[in-house]
Amino acid sequence: MKFLDQAKIFIKSGDGGAGCIAFRREKFIEYGGPNGGDGGRGGHVFLEAVANLNTLIDFRYQQHFKAQRGHHGMGKNRSGPGSDDVIIKVPVGTQIFAEDKETLIVDMIEEGQTYMLAKGGDGGRGNAQFKSSTNQAPRYAEPGWPGEEFWVWLQLKLIADVGLVGLPNAGKSTFLSACTHAKPKIADYPFTTLAPQLGVVLIDDHEFVLADLPGLIEGACEGKGLGDRFLAHIERCSMIIHLADVTSETLLEDIEIIAQELSVYGHGLDEKPRIFVLNKIDALLPEQVDEVKSELLEHVNFPIMAISGVSGEGVPQLLRATWQRMTEERALKSASVSKDLVYDPLNS
Repeated sequence: MKFLDQAKIFIKSGDGGAGCIAFRREKFIEYGGPNGGDGGRGGHVFLEAVANLNTLIDFRYQQHFKAQRGHHGMGKNRSGPGSDDVIIKVPVGTQIFAEDKETLIVDMIEEGQTYMLAKGGDGGRGNAQFKSSTNQAPRYAEPGWPGEEFWVWLQLKLIADVGLVGLPNAGKSTFLSACTHAKPKIADYPFTTLAPQLGVVLIDDHEFVLADLPGLIEGACEGKGLGDRFLAHIERCSMIIHLADVTSETLLEDIEIIAQELSVYGHGLDEKPRIFVLNKIDALLPEQVDEVKSELLEHVNFPIMAISGVSGEGVPQLLRATWQRMTEERALKSASVSKDLVYDPLNS
C-alpha cells in the first residue's frame, strides 16, 4: 500500500429540512388550523480515529464528503426525519488543519476518538409553530438552516515509540528488517526508503514500535528532500536512535548534520532521549571500531553503541538498552505528572 501522509478534503454537513405549510382538512371541521410539521436536521460530519489504518491513501480517491439534507416537514404535524451522519475514518495520529494549513482543529491521538467536524443544519419550523391568538392561520414556515462547508487538511504523524534517523544509506532499513518483521526495500543506493516504515520490536517479552524515516539531508528542516514532513513523524516518539555508517570518511560531519537538523526543526526533537549507533561494524576490525568509538566520545553527549544490521551483531544489546531507556523516561514523566497533581496549600 502506498504511503500518503497529507491530504486535502472537502467537508459539507447536511442542510436542515424545510418546515411545512399545511392545514387540518377534515369533514365537518371548518377551521382546522395549521398543522405543518418541522423539517429534520441535516447530517453531521464526524471524524473517527481507527487503529487499522496507517496511511491517508484512501483520501486520494475520495476528496468530497457530504452529508444529506434533512427531510422536509409534512402535514398532520409530522416532522421530517433527520439524515444519517457521515463518519470519516482516519488513522490514529492524524491532525486536522484548516485550509490555511496553520490552524489546528483537532488532533486524533487515541483509538476510538471521535470529533464533530461539521454540524448539520437545524430543520425549519412548520407553520403550526407560528400560530397565535392574533395569527390563527399562518401561511409561513421556515426554510432549513444551512450546514457547514469548508476544506480541511489532514496530516498524519505516525505514533511510534522510537524514531530511527540518519543520513541516506546509513543502513536504517536493514536494521529495521533485522529487529522486526517489517520488509522495507533495501538496496545499496541512497534514498531507497521514500516513505516512513513502521515495525514492532519484540525483545525479552517486551514490545515497542520503531519508525524508520527516509534518509535526511542537510536542509531537511527547511523542507529540502521533504525532510520537514519526515521529521514530523518523530515528534510523537519517546526517543530517537541516530544511526550512522561507521565506514564513512566524514563521520563527524554526518553526525553534526543530523544533530543540526533536529535542533533547527524544533518541536522538542533535540531534547528527546537519544542513542547514537554505529552501523556496519562488520566492515571493520574490532579494534578499528573501538578506535572510532573513543574518538566520538569527545563529540557525542549520549550513549554510543555499535551494531551490524546485516550480521545482527550488537542488535539485541541495542534493543535492550532502548527498552530500558524508554522505561526510565516514562517513569520520570509519570513522576513529574504526579508531582504536578499534588495539592500544595502553600502555593494555592
